[in-house]
Amino acid sequence: MKEISGKFNQHDMRIAIVVADFNDTVTRQLKNGAVGMLSKFGLADDQINVYHVPGAFEIPFTVKKLLASNKFDGIMTLGAVIKGETDHYDLICQNVTSAVMQLNLQGIVPITFGLLTTDNIEQAMQRAGLKMGNEGSSTAQSLLEMISLNQQI
Repeated sequence: MKEISGKFNQHDMRIAIVVADFNDTVTRQLKNGAVGMLSKFGLADDQINVYHVPGAFEIPFTVKKLLASNKFDGIMTLGAVIKGETDHYDLICQNVTSAVMQLNLQGIVPITFGLLTTDNIEQAMQRAGLKMGNEGSSTAQSLLEMISLNQQI
């Protein structure tokens, strides 16, 4: 039986990070966690491009453009949508998730999804490194594994 899994040795990789600036207190921590994880596995600053977008809604458009550029081995999405008292939360979460999933399935490079969807700012901060680990770090590690797996298939 042959088993294949991703490895975390990505010295020649080019990574794009698309980060929503809305809820910057949270998303800045996600970005820092992601960059820290990529650095931990040997990526240099010049291998990582960070693209800032106004909010989560703009993430899929930017991912689509990055895929078309053929410049990256993988793309990571980061953002935070915090529930309010309107339907806006549900609409944004569902549509951004669906759009990124469709791009991931159509693309030739992996896309990882690091969009926090929380009820309040406290939950978002916990998932951005306060208590429950940093979702940006986890998303970066998943991306490295998926890039390696993609190269082996």
